[in-house]
Amino acid sequence: MSTNPVNAMFEEFNNVTNAINATSKAFVESVMSTTMINDRPLGDSDAVSPVTLSMEWSRVARLLIMIGLSVIGSIGNVYMISSVMIEDHLNKRGNTFVANVALADLLISGLVIPASAVVILSGLQDSPPVCQFQWFLSILCCLVTVLTMAAVAAENYIRLCLTPECYAKLTVTKITTLLFAIWIISSILVTLQSVYNMGPDYCNKKISKIVPTQALTAGAIVLGPLLITAGLYMRITYQVHVARLNPSFKPPLAFNWDYSLMLANAYSFVMFVVFWAPFAVVLALATVQRLHSAQVFYNLAWLALSKSCFNNLVYCAGNRHFRNAYVNLFHYCCCKTTVTFSRRARDGATRPSGDVRVHIIPGYNMYSYTSPTRSRESGSCPLQGRPRARANGGGGGLGCGGGGGGGGGGGGRDVYEL
Repeated sequence: MSTNPVNAMFEEFNNVTNAINATSKAFVESVMSTTMINDRPLGDSDAVSPVTLSMEWSRVARLLIMIGLSVIGSIGNVYMISSVMIEDHLNKRGNTFVANVALADLLISGLVIPASAVVILSGLQDSPPVCQFQWFLSILCCLVTVLTMAAVAAENYIRLCLTPECYAKLTVTKITTLLFAIWIISSILVTLQSVYNMGPDYCNKKISKIVPTQALTAGAIVLGPLLITAGLYMRITYQVHVARLNPSFKPPLAFNWDYSLMLANAYSFVMFVVFWAPFAVVLALATVQRLHSAQVFYNLAWLALSKSCFNNLVYCAGNRHFRNAYVNLFHYCCCKTTVTFSRRARDGATRPSGDVRVHIIPGYNMYSYTSPTRSRESGSCPLQGRPRARANGGGGGLGCGGGGGGGGGGGGRDVYEL
């Protein structure tokens, strides 16, 4: 009689364990359910390729579109990352998040889109391996962008609305750790999605019915950060508006610069939503009913990807520091085409070696001077009408001749402007 309660307890424990195992198994099966169960092909799927766009368009037109997007996006994103590095007003630790968004966009404009151009040049209509590579990298960069934009909004809120002591806690080490965490978490999630075939079968032109668990997971990973980002930007705008209503509020110039950058970040966020929302809506509708036009689905997908090619233009138009950096980078990369020589007649004297002036980045007054004769002619005078240029406060001018100068009567020296 004494063992009956014990046996009953063990039986109840076994029943509870079996129930938990059954529930866990059902949960795992629902999460890891593959799209092969309820796959439904898209309508007119033969008329469009996930890699090379619509077959109705000419091959040259598709190639020009891909090349144009790749060139604009790659150059713009490189300029955007470089601006954060060289512009004094942008070279702040918090703007590393902005550069991370540009890096994700650069992967799309520099790898995803050129891959389609290569497939078009090879004469293929489709390439499953290329499509799988593009889909994996696109989803990875999209997720990284979503999480990084939330970090950008949080950093802007701490910088503008909280005390400097709070912002000082956001150290370089913490920012670097967070960036690595964003890339690692995004890579793990996208890898799981690819391995277990969760979500749409993008490359095989099939859409599956989404289960509630997948919808909840996607909402937590994507919609959650987007809502947090929107809420933070609205909060910042409201608090700054209220503060400016106070007549005694006189912010420093740096505050206005930070607020202008915050607005540019907000415009970039709105642009992301505008470009990706149509594709997300069509994808959600395709999971509950059959989509009759595959061209609409894939054209909207490429519209979403093209955001990575134009996001840098938003910062150029919305922030003057980015705009100034773009202009200086353009002059450095594209306008170093003239080489001018300044010569002066000499009376048979041996020609001394000359100064060479190299403009590293003209807009930032970065110069490098090399003069083998500077140590011997530190007291010479500049030519008439030529401005005197110095390097590190040195005494030697760039173009000094013999007439009217100090002793020595050395001939004029060549000046090379690159």
